[in-house]
Amino acid sequence: MKCKVCSREAQVQPQSKYCEFHGKAYESLRRKFEIWKQASNIEWEGYLREVAKNPFTGIWAKEVAENLLFAKR
Repeated sequence: MKCKVCSREAQVQPQSKYCEFHGKAYESLRRKFEIWKQASNIEWEGYLREVAKNPFTGIWAKEVAENLLFAKR
C-alpha cells in the first residue's frame, strides 16, 4: 500500500495509511491535538487548519494536516 501523501510504501501496520515519515507526523499531530484541545477548546478540523498555516510547522506534519483537510471535502 502507498502513503496517502507521498506515494512511498506505507508502514506495515494494518491501519497505516502513511509512510514512516508521515506516520510519525500523524501520530505527533494526534498527541498534540489533545493538548491544544484542553488549552483552547479547538476542534480537530480547526486544529488542522492552524497547523497547516503555521510557518513553524514541520513539512511532514503540514502535509499530513493538509491531506486530512482535503480528504474532508
